[in-house]
Formats: sequence, C-alpha cells, structure tokens
Amino acid sequence: MTTTLDRTMLRDLPIEPRVRLSLTPKTTLVGRLDGAWWPYSRDLGAELPPLAAALDNVWGRITRVTVNPSRWPVIPRMVPVAGHTVHVGWFTEQHPDKLILLSYTVGRWDLLVIPPETEPAAAARLMAAAAIPGSVLTAGALMADEAVIGRGIRDALRQEARWEDEGGACMSPFGSPMGQRALPLLGNTWR
Repeated sequence: MTTTLDRTMLRDLPIEPRVRLSLTPKTTLVGRLDGAWWPYSRDLGAELPPLAAALDNVWGRITRVTVNPSRWPVIPRMVPVAGHTVHVGWFTEQHPDKLILLSYTVGRWDLLVIPPETEPAAAARLMAAAAIPGSVLTAGALMADEAVIGRGIRDALRQEARWEDEGGACMSPFGSPMGQRALPLLGNTWR
C-alpha cells in the first residue's frame, strides 16, 4: 500500500501542506527507495524546508541532505528548517534524480526526486512506484521506465489523433489506411 501525501488530503495531518510526497509504508521489506518527492521548482533553498519539516514529523529531525548538482542550479550549504539547520551537500556520483536524507537519530532515506515539470499522471505513476515496499528499482530505472511509458502514451495519442483526422478510416493490419476497393462490398442482400 502506498501512502501519498498531497495538499488536498492534509487537513488532519501534521504535514506541511505544500509538500508532494509519497513514502513507503513501514514494513520489514527494505527496498532501494523510501518514496518519492515532487518539488514545485528547482529552487532547493525554497523546496527543502517544507520537505524537511514534513519529514521531521514522520521520520525524525533531518540533519543532512545530499543531491546531484546537475538538477539543482543553486545548492545552498545550509538551509534553515523549523528551528534547526539542515546541511546540504552534493555528489556528482549520486544519481541526479535521487535525494538522500540523513538523521543522527534514525538513519538514512533515499527519495526519488520527480522533476517539477513532470505531468501529473506521470508523477503519480512515479510516486506510486517509488513507494512500493521491497522494490529493487533504482531512481534511474524508474525514470527510464517512465520515459518509455510516456513515449508509448504519446504514440498512442498520436495514433488516435491520426485515426480521428482520417475520419476513423479502416486501417489495414499493417497500419496504413485501406482504400474503398480493399473493403469487402456485399451485394444487395435485401430481397
């Protein structure tokens, strides 16, 4: 089961309402990712405080975060979060779509970072996939899978649009429109 936290369902939860977050439920199954985060922008200084504040309530105080600099134009060294400071580091060896969160008391969590410009349907698929308990899929594998799925959906929509543009013309098994001569014409069967 996936727990998805979004601004529409946070009335009674002590979670920052601005955070789009999906976390794996607590189980004995350990996976490669602990969930997904869908920030609103590439401004890490603005996006990190609400995320850390939300996770402080769920996981305990976040003290350090690491990112890959290829996805964030500016990486602040420290970010103030709800009365404490989160230290931010970067590693080019870390996958660009992964965020690592550290806490002195609880441990480490790895989140898939969904690009802010992602379509809502794609983001929902990624958030659900990243929160599957015991999943062995990495951030890179999930993003590559979504690229293939997104390409397939775009191709299907293009084919549907072509179908509609042609007036719903009959198609041959090979994908090209069939002329009227190719259609079976039955004689007048009314007698």
